[in-house]
Amino acid sequence: MRTARVRIPGAAGIVSATVQGESQPLLVGEHAVPWAHVRFEPAADGLVYGVILNDHDALRAFGVALNEPPYKAPPQAPILYIKPYNTHVGHGAVVHLPQGADQVEILGALGIVFGSPATRVAEARALESVRGFTVVTDLSLPQESLYRPPIREKCFDGACPMGPWVVDRDEVADPAALEVSVTVNGELRQRRNLSGLIRSVPRLIADVTEFMTLHPGDVLLAGVPIAGPFARAGETIAVEIAGIGSLENRIEAAA
Repeated sequence: MRTARVRIPGAAGIVSATVQGESQPLLVGEHAVPWAHVRFEPAADGLVYGVILNDHDALRAFGVALNEPPYKAPPQAPILYIKPYNTHVGHGAVVHLPQGADQVEILGALGIVFGSPATRVAEARALESVRGFTVVTDLSLPQESLYRPPIREKCFDGACPMGPWVVDRDEVADPAALEVSVTVNGELRQRRNLSGLIRSVPRLIADVTEFMTLHPGDVLLAGVPIAGPFARAGETIAVEIAGIGSLENRIEAAA
Protein backbone atom coordinates (compact mmCIF):
# COMPACT_ATOMS: atom_id res chain seq x y z
CA MET A 1 0.00 0.00 0.00
CA ARG A 2 1.06 3.58 -0.68
CA THR A 3 0.03 6.24 1.81
CA ALA A 4 0.41 9.99 1.34
CA ARG A 5 -0.03 12.98 3.64
CA VAL A 6 -2.11 15.55 1.76
CA ARG A 7 -4.27 18.62 2.01
CA ILE A 8 -7.60 18.64 0.20
CA PRO A 9 -10.40 21.22 -0.11
CA GLY A 10 -12.86 21.06 2.75
CA ALA A 11 -10.59 19.12 5.11
CA ALA A 12 -9.00 20.70 8.16
CA GLY A 13 -5.25 20.17 8.22
CA ILE A 14 -3.29 17.27 6.80
CA VAL A 15 -5.11 14.00 6.08
CA SER A 16 -3.93 10.53 5.12
CA ALA A 17 -4.70 9.31 1.61
CA THR A 18 -4.31 5.89 0.03
CA VAL A 19 -2.77 5.95 -3.43
CA GLN A 20 -4.51 3.42 -5.66
CA GLY A 21 -2.56 4.21 -8.82
CA GLU A 22 -1.68 7.23 -10.91
CA SER A 23 -4.73 6.73 -13.11
CA GLN A 24 -7.14 6.45 -10.18
CA PRO A 25 -8.29 8.97 -7.55
CA LEU A 26 -6.77 8.94 -4.09
CA LEU A 27 -8.86 7.56 -1.26
CA VAL A 28 -9.39 9.67 1.86
CA GLY A 29 -11.45 7.43 4.09
CA GLU A 30 -14.23 6.31 1.79
CA HIS A 31 -14.05 9.39 -0.44
CA ALA A 32 -12.34 9.42 -3.83
CA VAL A 33 -10.33 12.60 -4.44
CA PRO A 34 -8.97 13.58 -7.89
CA TRP A 35 -5.22 14.16 -8.06
CA ALA A 36 -5.78 17.73 -9.24
CA HIS A 37 -7.44 18.55 -5.90
CA VAL A 38 -4.56 17.27 -3.78
CA ARG A 39 -1.57 19.12 -2.38
CA PHE A 40 1.12 16.75 -1.19
CA GLU A 41 2.75 17.36 2.17
CA PRO A 42 6.06 15.76 3.28
CA ALA A 43 5.53 12.00 3.26
CA ALA A 44 6.64 11.64 6.92
CA ASP A 45 6.33 13.99 9.89
CA GLY A 46 9.41 13.18 11.99
CA LEU A 47 13.04 14.23 11.91
CA VAL A 48 15.21 13.39 8.91
CA TYR A 49 18.72 12.04 9.44
CA GLY A 50 21.11 11.99 6.52
CA VAL A 51 24.06 9.63 6.26
CA ILE A 52 27.27 10.39 4.37
CA LEU A 53 30.13 8.11 3.31
CA ASN A 54 27.89 5.04 3.26
CA ASP A 55 28.75 3.91 -0.24
CA HIS A 56 31.93 2.61 -1.82
CA ASP A 57 32.03 5.34 -4.50
CA ALA A 58 32.15 8.01 -1.78
CA LEU A 59 35.08 6.36 -0.04
CA ARG A 60 36.93 5.96 -3.34
CA ALA A 61 36.37 9.66 -4.09
CA PHE A 62 38.13 10.60 -0.84
CA GLY A 63 40.98 8.23 -1.61
CA VAL A 64 44.01 8.34 0.67
CA ALA A 65 42.76 11.54 2.33
CA LEU A 66 40.70 9.45 4.74
CA ASN A 67 43.91 7.94 6.12
CA GLU A 68 45.49 11.34 6.74
CA PRO A 69 44.83 13.96 9.45
CA PRO A 70 42.33 14.92 10.68
CA TYR A 71 40.52 11.67 9.76
CA LYS A 72 43.40 9.13 9.98
CA ALA A 73 41.07 6.24 9.02
CA PRO A 74 37.83 5.54 7.16
CA PRO A 75 34.71 6.06 9.32
CA GLN A 76 33.98 3.24 11.72
CA ALA A 77 30.40 4.35 12.49
CA PRO A 78 27.66 6.12 10.51
CA ILE A 79 28.25 9.83 9.96
CA LEU A 80 24.95 11.63 10.44
CA TYR A 81 23.51 15.09 9.86
CA ILE A 82 20.00 16.47 10.37
CA LYS A 83 17.56 18.03 7.93
CA PRO A 84 15.31 19.99 10.36
CA TYR A 85 11.58 20.62 10.02
CA ASN A 86 11.92 23.90 8.10
CA THR A 87 13.52 21.95 5.26
CA HIS A 88 10.64 19.49 4.82
CA VAL A 89 8.33 20.01 1.82
CA GLY A 90 6.25 17.69 -0.31
CA HIS A 91 5.98 16.53 -3.89
CA GLY A 92 5.25 19.43 -6.24
CA ALA A 93 6.44 22.14 -3.85
CA VAL A 94 8.45 25.09 -5.13
CA VAL A 95 11.84 25.46 -3.45
CA HIS A 96 13.35 28.95 -3.39
CA LEU A 97 17.11 29.34 -3.43
CA PRO A 98 18.58 31.21 -0.45
CA GLN A 99 19.66 34.79 -0.99
CA GLY A 100 22.97 34.88 -2.88
CA ALA A 101 22.75 31.32 -4.21
CA ASP A 102 22.47 30.69 -7.93
CA GLN A 103 22.34 26.88 -7.97
CA VAL A 104 21.65 23.89 -5.75
CA GLU A 105 23.06 20.37 -5.65
CA ILE A 106 20.59 17.46 -5.91
CA LEU A 107 21.34 14.40 -3.78
CA GLY A 108 18.73 11.68 -4.25
CA ALA A 109 18.24 9.14 -1.47
CA LEU A 110 16.04 6.34 -0.21
CA GLY A 111 14.19 7.38 2.94
CA ILE A 112 13.60 4.70 5.58
CA VAL A 113 10.44 5.69 7.46
CA PHE A 114 10.02 4.32 10.98
CA GLY A 115 6.72 3.07 12.32
CA SER A 116 7.73 2.13 15.86
CA PRO A 117 10.52 3.20 18.24
CA ALA A 118 13.89 1.69 17.40
CA THR A 119 16.53 1.41 20.11
CA ARG A 120 19.51 -0.95 19.94
CA VAL A 121 17.78 -3.19 17.42
CA ALA A 122 19.57 -6.26 16.07
CA GLU A 123 20.38 -6.29 12.37
CA ALA A 124 18.29 -9.45 11.85
CA ARG A 125 15.20 -7.69 13.23
CA ALA A 126 15.92 -4.13 12.11
CA LEU A 127 13.21 -3.96 9.48
CA GLU A 128 10.51 -4.78 12.05
CA SER A 129 10.60 -1.14 13.19
CA VAL A 130 10.31 0.19 9.62
CA ARG A 131 6.93 1.33 8.36
CA GLY A 132 8.05 1.76 4.77
CA PHE A 133 10.13 3.69 2.27
CA THR A 134 9.91 7.03 0.49
CA VAL A 135 11.92 9.21 -1.89
CA VAL A 136 14.00 12.05 -0.44
CA THR A 137 15.76 14.89 -2.25
CA ASP A 138 18.60 16.29 -0.16
CA LEU A 139 19.22 19.76 -1.58
CA SER A 140 22.55 21.33 -0.68
CA LEU A 141 24.55 24.43 -1.48
CA PRO A 142 28.24 24.10 -2.34
CA GLN A 143 30.27 24.06 0.87
CA GLU A 144 33.56 25.97 0.92
CA SER A 145 34.63 25.44 4.52
CA LEU A 146 35.22 22.09 6.19
CA TYR A 147 35.75 23.69 9.59
CA ARG A 148 32.16 24.50 10.51
CA PRO A 149 28.87 22.59 10.29
CA PRO A 150 27.16 23.18 6.91
CA ILE A 151 23.99 24.67 8.44
CA ARG A 152 23.30 27.27 5.73
CA GLU A 153 24.25 24.79 3.01
CA LYS A 154 22.07 21.92 4.25
CA CYS A 155 19.28 23.52 6.25
CA PHE A 156 17.76 26.32 4.19
CA ASP A 157 13.95 26.37 3.85
CA GLY A 158 12.66 23.63 1.55
CA ALA A 159 15.98 21.79 1.36
CA CYS A 160 14.45 18.36 2.00
CA PRO A 161 11.53 17.39 -0.25
CA MET A 162 10.01 13.99 0.70
CA GLY A 163 7.39 11.89 -1.03
CA PRO A 164 5.17 11.62 -2.81
CA TRP A 165 4.11 8.81 -0.45
CA VAL A 166 5.34 6.00 1.78
CA VAL A 167 5.41 2.49 0.31
CA ASP A 168 4.79 -0.25 2.86
CA ARG A 169 7.89 -2.17 3.94
CA ASP A 170 6.52 -5.53 2.78
CA GLU A 171 6.19 -4.25 -0.80
CA VAL A 172 9.95 -3.68 -1.09
CA ALA A 173 11.59 -7.08 -1.30
CA ASP A 174 15.21 -5.88 -1.34
CA PRO A 175 16.18 -2.22 -0.76
CA ALA A 176 19.68 -2.98 -2.12
CA ALA A 177 18.16 -3.70 -5.53
CA LEU A 178 16.63 -0.23 -5.83
CA GLU A 179 17.93 2.31 -8.33
CA VAL A 180 17.92 6.07 -7.76
CA SER A 181 17.85 8.45 -10.73
CA VAL A 182 17.95 12.25 -10.88
CA THR A 183 16.61 14.33 -13.76
CA VAL A 184 16.70 18.07 -14.42
CA ASN A 185 14.05 19.36 -16.84
CA GLY A 186 13.43 15.75 -17.84
CA GLU A 187 17.08 15.05 -18.70
CA LEU A 188 18.78 12.20 -16.82
CA ARG A 189 21.74 13.56 -14.85
CA GLN A 190 22.58 10.75 -12.42
CA ARG A 191 21.74 7.09 -11.80
CA ARG A 192 23.03 4.83 -9.05
CA ASN A 193 22.14 1.50 -7.50
CA LEU A 194 21.85 0.97 -3.76
CA SER A 195 23.79 -2.28 -4.01
CA GLY A 196 26.87 -0.10 -3.51
CA LEU A 197 26.00 0.80 0.08
CA ILE A 198 28.65 -0.05 2.66
CA ARG A 199 26.00 -0.60 5.33
CA SER A 200 22.84 -2.29 4.12
CA VAL A 201 19.52 -0.88 5.31
CA PRO A 202 19.26 -3.36 8.23
CA ARG A 203 22.93 -2.90 9.19
CA LEU A 204 22.58 0.89 9.07
CA ILE A 205 19.52 0.81 11.33
CA ALA A 206 21.31 -1.46 13.80
CA ASP A 207 24.40 0.79 13.89
CA VAL A 208 22.47 4.05 14.27
CA THR A 209 20.08 2.76 16.94
CA GLU A 210 23.03 1.50 18.95
CA PHE A 211 23.50 5.07 20.22
CA MET A 212 20.19 6.87 19.52
CA THR A 213 16.48 6.10 19.37
CA LEU A 214 14.56 6.60 16.15
CA HIS A 215 10.88 7.42 16.67
CA PRO A 216 7.74 6.80 14.58
CA GLY A 217 7.73 9.22 11.65
CA ASP A 218 11.51 9.69 11.69
CA VAL A 219 13.32 9.16 8.41
CA LEU A 220 16.84 7.76 7.98
CA LEU A 221 18.47 8.23 4.59
CA ALA A 222 20.12 5.05 3.38
CA GLY A 223 23.07 7.08 2.14
CA VAL A 224 23.46 10.10 -0.12
CA PRO A 225 25.98 10.13 -2.98
CA ILE A 226 29.25 11.99 -2.63
CA ALA A 227 28.09 14.45 -5.32
CA GLY A 228 25.05 15.14 -7.44
CA PRO A 229 23.92 17.25 -10.39
CA PHE A 230 23.06 20.92 -10.01
CA ALA A 231 19.92 22.88 -10.83
CA ARG A 232 19.26 26.59 -11.20
CA ALA A 233 16.23 28.82 -10.77
CA GLY A 234 13.47 27.98 -13.24
CA GLU A 235 14.40 24.31 -13.52
CA THR A 236 12.32 21.29 -12.52
CA ILE A 237 14.05 18.46 -10.71
CA ALA A 238 12.91 14.90 -10.07
CA VAL A 239 14.33 12.06 -8.00
CA GLU A 240 12.87 8.68 -8.89
CA ILE A 241 13.31 5.31 -7.21
CA ALA A 242 11.83 2.50 -9.25
CA GLY A 243 9.16 0.75 -7.21
CA ILE A 244 8.87 3.64 -4.74
CA GLY A 245 7.90 6.74 -6.71
CA SER A 246 9.00 9.94 -8.42
CA LEU A 247 9.45 13.13 -6.37
CA GLU A 248 9.27 16.33 -8.42
CA ASN A 249 9.96 19.91 -7.37
CA ARG A 250 10.66 23.22 -9.04
CA ILE A 251 13.61 25.46 -8.14
CA GLU A 252 13.03 29.20 -8.14
CA ALA A 253 15.07 32.27 -7.27
CA ALA A 254 15.13 33.66 -3.74
CA ALA A 255 11.74 34.95 -2.66
